[in-house]
Amino acid sequence: MHCIAPDLGRTVIRRICGIGTAAFLLAACAQQPARQTIQQADATALQGSDIVKLTNRLSWGVTPSLVQHAQTVGAVRFVEEQLHPAAHPALPAEIQSRIDAMRISKTPLPELMQQMERQRRDADALTDDEAKKTAQRTYQQDMTALAREAATRSLLRDVYSPDQLQEQMVWFWMNHFNVFQYKANLRITVGDFEENAIRPHVLGHFRDLLRATALHPAMLTYLDNERNAAKQINENYAREIMELHSLGVSGGYSQADVQELARVLTGIGVNYSENTPKVRPKLQDQYQQHGLFEFNPERHDYGNKQFLGQTIQGKGLAELDEVIDRLARHPATARFLSTKLATYFLGAPPSAALVARMADTYTRSDGDIGAVLRTLFYAPEFIRSLDRGFKDPVHYVVSAVRLAYDRKPILNASPMLNWLDRMGEPFYGHLTPDGYPLGMGAWTSSGQMTTRFEIAKAIGSGSAGLFRSDTTPPVERPAFPQLANALYYQQLEKRLAPATHQALEQASSPQEWNMLYLASPEMMRR
Repeated sequence: MHCIAPDLGRTVIRRICGIGTAAFLLAACAQQPARQTIQQADATALQGSDIVKLTNRLSWGVTPSLVQHAQTVGAVRFVEEQLHPAAHPALPAEIQSRIDAMRISKTPLPELMQQMERQRRDADALTDDEAKKTAQRTYQQDMTALAREAATRSLLRDVYSPDQLQEQMVWFWMNHFNVFQYKANLRITVGDFEENAIRPHVLGHFRDLLRATALHPAMLTYLDNERNAAKQINENYAREIMELHSLGVSGGYSQADVQELARVLTGIGVNYSENTPKVRPKLQDQYQQHGLFEFNPERHDYGNKQFLGQTIQGKGLAELDEVIDRLARHPATARFLSTKLATYFLGAPPSAALVARMADTYTRSDGDIGAVLRTLFYAPEFIRSLDRGFKDPVHYVVSAVRLAYDRKPILNASPMLNWLDRMGEPFYGHLTPDGYPLGMGAWTSSGQMTTRFEIAKAIGSGSAGLFRSDTTPPVERPAFPQLANALYYQQLEKRLAPATHQALEQASSPQEWNMLYLASPEMMRR
């Protein structure tokens, strides 16, 4: 595992705190025990796990209410509950009301796109230069507001949903099928991509997830497949759907497979207008439009293709389903996804034996993501990994807010979004299609740690702007973080290292105590 460097910790925390005792908060992490023999996963190992460490790993961060529930039902039932989330998780009423009031929640994507396209066209049609610049700037700001709504909705669910595993998997698969919000008009579509292509399938069958992303305008626009047509081939999406989404870079495909898959994908694109294209009568029955998705047979290559050693007959959009089946059921996909899921939840590369067991479950269950995760969570390797990971920025920010306020509804998620921007992991903000790195080493730089200490100080000192709305006039509620709560005294305090205890004992105020605890090595682990 990666630990916080002691010298780096002393330097940074002295600068932030100005007290010597705080230097001990970032002492070197404990030595890892010797690698143990891998054993067959069973419920006994899971039932005997540390419930606080388990809830911390399966959630965005422990809260008093979550740990109490997990202790009541036991580890096995808690895991099974998380693997089978409710259709409509019970968010606090105020939080759900705010989500429901969002423009992205109230307006279907086709209607939203039509509204925004009219706004764009009207702006472009203006002849007065200043008026045109103002209208175009407003259009850009409105697109940014839509993406910010999507990020806020996701963060609110991360903080408050009881189905914490589901929310983690929404983030995981959004990262796996990464799209960059600032390309073209993706700020309009990214919220729907998360809500309707990703979220319904995060614990279901991978084939359904892969197909949903392949038909969504956000993905088709991001990877340029709307430009992919017969005699004008664009290979971008064909390459990434194999290299990043399914088989993996070592999945055994060739450049010829990329080219043939690109031919399969011709004619699959988007239609932002209210008109349908002209299609010859003999191809009329092949044309399909669902929302913004469009299959235009006039742009499709109907020749036969040779893909992964087998022939695909030229038959239009049905070719895509055949490809999705092959990719989703390929042994390389089982290994690639198992490795990536295990890396995310272990915080380190998994053993070949664990990957093999997960891949076997994937194959036997026809790509059931929940079944694969069950194999992982019941594995002794998973139990041994608990509390040895290092939180990425999203985990750190969300876990700090969850622990500080439990289910008390925040009024403004903007501070959280700004913190994520500063730490380099904003929602929908990774430029390239590979997504953010899952390894811990990506998030341990000196700048990263400095920002975390500043966040700890902001939350520890008061509401950090979380309880001041951005409405006019603003609404503000008193809110002081409750970190020294029952969970702390019953469970968390006894897990602190002596150096952390010493630093907390020397805190001169509740605000300083809060900051020191949120900046401690224990708070950085998952």
